[in-house]
Amino acid sequence: MSLRGTYAYSVDIAQKLGLQSIDERDGKLHFKGTVATQADANKIWDAIKTIPTWSNDVVADIQAAPGGASNAASTYTVKAGDTLSKIAQQSLGDGNAYMRIFEANRDQLSDPDKIKPGQVLKIPG
Repeated sequence: MSLRGTYAYSVDIAQKLGLQSIDERDGKLHFKGTVATQADANKIWDAIKTIPTWSNDVVADIQAAPGGASNAASTYTVKAGDTLSKIAQQSLGDGNAYMRIFEANRDQLSDPDKIKPGQVLKIPG
């Protein structure tokens, strides 16, 4: 399988967030460009890092547009074993606030008990 295939999830996230250049050459997958916010850049990095060998496979120069760092702390990438309650406790200081996270992510969640590793959730302020 090509690196582009191995990193299909990362490539998809990067393209959706407007990263200009993603190509495979010299045995590496190259991500290069500017995205709107630091949070978007972090989402791409989080997606890349879901593959354990990423440091051997990927060369990346991902920048945030000037002035775009304002919502850097407003997302969370789900890890294995996470629940919305656990994320709410870590992010909001109250495990019972999980419904706030669920409501903020209705576009990608249909059930608060069904989240999966790699999902990037918006964390309300």
